Amino acid sequence: MQLTPKEASLLKDLKGQEQLCVDKYNRHAASANDPQLKNLFEQIAQVEQQHLDAITQMEGGTVAAPSDSATVPTTFTATYNNTETPQKQNDCYLCTDVLAMEKHASHLYDTCVFEFGDANARSVLNDIQKQEQHHGKVIYDYMNTNAMYA
Repeated sequence: MQLTPKEASLLKDLKGQEQLCVDKYNRHAASANDPQLKNLFEQIAQVEQQHLDAITQMEGGTVAAPSDSATVPTTFTATYNNTETPQKQNDCYLCTDVLAMEKHASHLYDTCVFEFGDANARSVLNDIQKQEQHHGKVIYDYMNTNAMYA
């Protein structure tokens, strides 16, 4: 696939966003108090690394579909109740931070889907966008289960 200058620029932006996602999820996993949140962040970090790899390949002219994100948990057991503790506040902060990041990443992918001429590239970008939206959904679900979402 031959990239236009605009497509190359968009991929550069996506690559930076995905690297930020990988780094944040890994750092936040190390800072999370709840083991199931730590596990969630670690698993999403792996999927974000797959996204980064797919974008890097695309920069080189190869369009390969990203791996499925089915390994990300979708149900949670409440760890925290309505009582505010330092641990809950920390985990809530981490979730709020990555939820905002996922919203931004999804928006970037939305723009790119419309800007790429290659149908296969658009399909891969759309698949990644759906995975980013799924990450936001499971983070919301974790927060909702743990009385963190107001």
